[in-house]
Amino acid sequence: MAILGNIIKGVIDVTGKLTEDHKPVDEQKAVLTNLLKTAENTLFGQHYEFGKILAAPDIQAAYAQKVPYHDYNKMAQEWWQDVVDGKEDVTWHGNPDYFALSSGTTGKKSKRIPVTDAMIKSIRKAGIEQVLALHNFDLPPDFFEKEIMMLGSSTDLNQRDGHLEGEISGISASNIPFWFKGYYKPGEDIAKIDDWDTRVETIAREAKNWDIGALSGIPSWMELMLEKVIEYHNVEHIHEIWPNLQVYTSGGVAFDPYQKSFNALLGKPIQIIDTYLASEGFIAFQNRPETTAMKLVTDNGIYFEFVPFKPEYINPDGSLVADAPSLTLDEVTTEEDYVLLISTVAGAWRYIIGDTIAFTDVARAEIKITGRTKFFLNTVGSQLSVNKMNDAVQYLEEQLNLHIPEYTLCAKRYDDGFYHTWYLGASENKDVENTAALLDNFLKEANKNYKVARTKALEGVKVHFVKQEVFTEWSGANKKKGGQVKMERVMGEEKFAEWEEFLQRNNYQ
Repeated sequence: MAILGNIIKGVIDVTGKLTEDHKPVDEQKAVLTNLLKTAENTLFGQHYEFGKILAAPDIQAAYAQKVPYHDYNKMAQEWWQDVVDGKEDVTWHGNPDYFALSSGTTGKKSKRIPVTDAMIKSIRKAGIEQVLALHNFDLPPDFFEKEIMMLGSSTDLNQRDGHLEGEISGISASNIPFWFKGYYKPGEDIAKIDDWDTRVETIAREAKNWDIGALSGIPSWMELMLEKVIEYHNVEHIHEIWPNLQVYTSGGVAFDPYQKSFNALLGKPIQIIDTYLASEGFIAFQNRPETTAMKLVTDNGIYFEFVPFKPEYINPDGSLVADAPSLTLDEVTTEEDYVLLISTVAGAWRYIIGDTIAFTDVARAEIKITGRTKFFLNTVGSQLSVNKMNDAVQYLEEQLNLHIPEYTLCAKRYDDGFYHTWYLGASENKDVENTAALLDNFLKEANKNYKVARTKALEGVKVHFVKQEVFTEWSGANKKKGGQVKMERVMGEEKFAEWEEFLQRNNYQ
């Protein structure tokens, strides 16, 4: 009998029910007020007159009118470079001990995003809220006695000018509460291994010594780790190694494109729980099993705004035009894509995080990630978003009976005009002409703008099949394996030329 598990489950059930009464709109107003009051005397707060905003009859409207949009480049050049240089009270009080390096990049070109003590506490609090929400999933008591495999970036953070830096998953793992360390795998020593291949090889070697009940990490890298464990122990599926595995907490990207290939690694179904942890904060998590949508964390140091995701509001680099309208949580509707803006306890202000979302339930503040602003393909008016691309790939999986967990594409110019050129990372090759026709027809039905573009300058679709591991090697060659690294779904022509040259140079075509 799982005595400890019954106790933990009982506490989670009682505490979770007590904390269910959320009022997201009211919580957001309170969060913004607290952010402005706390940062009022910073250089940023003085420059944008937070005191006057706080005195306004409508603080949300005054804030939106006074403070402009900031993408990373604007925030870094005008403000965060001083933070990196050690100056205090710039966009948040004090100077942070940590900087998050986005997308696994390293070196001088890395994006360095401040991670304050308040943000670390915010991430931890959101994690606890997610744990408490597990009472909605009716997991058995013995689940709460099992270990949790958290596959992120290395926790061996870099020292730089008096602070530590690394990916947000590594920073978060290095700050886990003491009481959680007994459950945490792969453990501190293995988590510090910087080289991805070495770390995964070590995990595979030790896997049989652990009783894993839950997994957490980005789907593409989680799949590769599970494949390595399965291969190392020469078994059919991961449940032969971890028979008590019951939950996978996905994060970083939409899980749908990976569902088929991920399930193929399992011996039995498990509960998938989506989360949304970015370099800038813990944004949302799935808190009930009736939906795959995630609830925005509206009471925990992040204030959200939403800009309708329309071509006239988006610059080619993914930033927003200055006069693009922003909406508050009480103004949004379902079934529309929005560019997500955040203001946070780490000193990000009206910050374009780069993701697009759609609401599935406004009253519950539940969302789905629909894509990236930079991955919006609007060449020759096709207006194709990542969620439509994901739908198309899932359609191909069903029609062709294969797994396509990774893909990338470009609106590439050929002698006879533009074609959407797709590279599909698939389990096997299929007839490219038939695949292109299926893809083209699906997109015509799913997207009226694409259909119109096909009668004008968009000539059609070209398809290439490559092995899935090609995408991993591309990430390794350009960034770093593992952690928060995500494959570009859409590339510009210059980057796409580098991709195709990479394929040719390594004989992947």
